[in-house]
Amino acid sequence: MRKKLNKTIHREGKWCATRSNSGSSRFDSYPEFLLSVNLNSWVPTEANPLQAPNCLIMRRVPIMLLKKRDLLEVPALFELSIHPEVYPYLRHKANTIDEFYFLTKQMIEAESNGFMISRTIIDQFEQPIGIIHLFDIHENSGFLATWIGQPYFGKGYNQAAKQQFFDELFFTLEIETVYMKIRKTNIRSLKAISKFPYVTNGNQTYQSVYENINRHGEVYDLYMIKKEHYASYVQFSHVHSGESEDVVS
Repeated sequence: MRKKLNKTIHREGKWCATRSNSGSSRFDSYPEFLLSVNLNSWVPTEANPLQAPNCLIMRRVPIMLLKKRDLLEVPALFELSIHPEVYPYLRHKANTIDEFYFLTKQMIEAESNGFMISRTIIDQFEQPIGIIHLFDIHENSGFLATWIGQPYFGKGYNQAAKQQFFDELFFTLEIETVYMKIRKTNIRSLKAISKFPYVTNGNQTYQSVYENINRHGEVYDLYMIKKEHYASYVQFSHVHSGESEDVVS
């Protein structure tokens, strides 16, 4: 049985939470996991000042945050996309819901022809909250674009969705290099990208690509992820889930 929570505390590798009197839920604090409550486990400890009746042990169960695109999600995504903190940074802009339907149809067709890989980002309740895709695919390389709806900023969806997408790109779809171009003025995205240890700056090392994306002016910084770097990260790193910036890039 799922309980409503209002506070989450990490104690010695276990998740402990207090019951909420207000009815609000904090499951979305860690969206890459469903928090499954074990009602029979009570652990009052010196490290945890909460009393036993208010403390629940929880285990973390990975969930999928990505799905293939479809037209049913268009209304919800369109409303999220036109928020002023999201819209300016979108690669594919739609001013009306009809335009958004048209763009979505184009993306689905482009993927069927091998030019794009596009996924809808969903929350733990399977509601669409953003989009992530690889476009301009050529010789097993492509450019990453992603956006998250403003109500979901700062809740960890961006990092979790990116990692699931990279798993699919590198280990299932045989992509070798993922490029990211981020506006030099997009401070939120530039700050967030620095948190990914497998991402490197490509302004100098891939100067021809850098010059191409800035052929109309110095607008973007170039970042890249190589398959071997990501594979090493997955193999040798212990990933600690936590809250991260949610951005558009």
